[in-house]
Amino acid sequence: MEPGEGPGPLDLHGDEEIIEVVELGPPGPDDLAEEMEDVDFEDEGAEEPDAETWESEDDEGVEDGMEAQDDSEVTFSLHSDSVFCVSLDPKTNTLAVTGGEDDKAFVWRVSDGELLFECSGHKDSVTCAGFSHDSVFVATGDMSGLIKVWRVDAKEEVWSFEVGDLEWMEWHPQAHVLLAGTADGNTWMWKIPSGDCKTFQGPACPATCGRILPDGKRAVVGYEDGTMRIWDLKQGTSLHVLKGQDGHQDPLTCVASNQDGSLIMTGSVDCHAKLINSATGKVVCVFKMESVTPKAPISEGEEAESNSVESLGFCNVMPLAAVGYLDGTLAIYDLSTQSLRHKCQHESGIVQLLWEESSAVVYTCSLDGAVRLWDARSGKMISEYRGHSAEILDFAVNKDASIVVTTSGDHQAKVFCVQRPDR
Repeated sequence: MEPGEGPGPLDLHGDEEIIEVVELGPPGPDDLAEEMEDVDFEDEGAEEPDAETWESEDDEGVEDGMEAQDDSEVTFSLHSDSVFCVSLDPKTNTLAVTGGEDDKAFVWRVSDGELLFECSGHKDSVTCAGFSHDSVFVATGDMSGLIKVWRVDAKEEVWSFEVGDLEWMEWHPQAHVLLAGTADGNTWMWKIPSGDCKTFQGPACPATCGRILPDGKRAVVGYEDGTMRIWDLKQGTSLHVLKGQDGHQDPLTCVASNQDGSLIMTGSVDCHAKLINSATGKVVCVFKMESVTPKAPISEGEEAESNSVESLGFCNVMPLAAVGYLDGTLAIYDLSTQSLRHKCQHESGIVQLLWEESSAVVYTCSLDGAVRLWDARSGKMISEYRGHSAEILDFAVNKDASIVVTTSGDHQAKVFCVQRPDR
C-alpha cells in the first residue's frame, strides 16, 4: 500500500491470509463500574448461576434508581426466579416463550401477558427456548440437558430427549430440525417430531455457542478451547477448523453470520472478534479490544477486572458489524474498511445486542437493566427504556421493530413498545 493511501475495499472472497488487527485504546476508568468486579458474565446460560450473584449489592444500586421508572406496556410475572431466555414466534410475533431459574418455561401472549400454556416437566434452569421457523413448534431446554418440544396449537408435548449439560439450542431456519450444543463437545441434530438424530463430535470440551448458517446446509460451532468449526449438516463432516493462531486464545462466547452467510463473526473471552470468510474458512480480519487498563499488582484473593466479547451481529442494510463487550463498550465496525466506526459506552456490561432487520439501528441490553437503541451511522443513542429492577438477561425484537421483550434477574419479563420519531 502506498503511503497515505486509505485502506482498500474488503475482498470477501479472496484467499489473502492478511489479518488486520484493529487496536482500540484501553477503556477509561468509568467504562466498567467498580461493583462489576465480581460479576462473571461470560455466558449466563452455561453454568448454574450462584443464587448470591443475583442478590449482590450492585442489584440494590440498580433498584434504587429504577424502581420508579417503568416504560413497559406489559409485565409477565409468573416466573418465581431469574428469567434467562426469551424468543418470539417468527410467524406472527404475537407469542413469547420464556425460561427461567425456577425450572419453568411459559408460552404467553405479548399483547396482554396472558398465559397460553406452561412447558412443564423441566428439572433444572430453563436456559434455552425458541419457536420453529413456522411457529408450529416450541422447544425448551434446561441446563441438565432435558429438551422438550411442544406443538403450539395443541399445547401438547410431542417430543423430548436428554443430552449432556446443555450449552445452546437453535432451530433450523427452514425445517423442523433442532440443533443443540453440549458440555461434552458434541453438537446434536434432530428431526422433529420423528427424533431422527445425528451428532457432530467436537473437541473434548464444551461446544459453547453455535449458529446454523442462512443456507441451512452448514452450521458454525465455537468451543471452549478457542477453536471454531464449520460443519456440513448433511454429510456430518467438518468443512473448516480454525485453531491455534487462527482460532481464539480463550473460550468462544458467541457467533453470528451476515444475511447471505458469506461472513461469520466469532467472539471470545480473549476480547477479540474475528471476521471469517465462510467459504474458505480464512480469517479476514481481527477486531481487538484491550482487555483492561494496567493496574497495580492484585493482592492475594482479589480478582482482576475482566472483559470479554458477549454478543455480536451484522447489519443487514450497511456493511457494519456490532460487538458488545462486558466492560460496557458497544463497538461499531465498518467492514468495508475493517476499521472502528463508533464506540458507544454503557455504564455496565452489555449482555446482548440485536440489529433491526431493515435499518442501521442496533439494540443493546445490559446489566444496568436498560434497553438502548443506537444509530450505527452516527453512534448516537436514539432512546432508552427502563422498567426492570435487576439486570436484563435476554431480549427479543419483533420483525417490524415496534416491540422489545426483555427478561431479567428480577423474575419478570416485560414488553416495551418502541416509538421512533424517524418512522
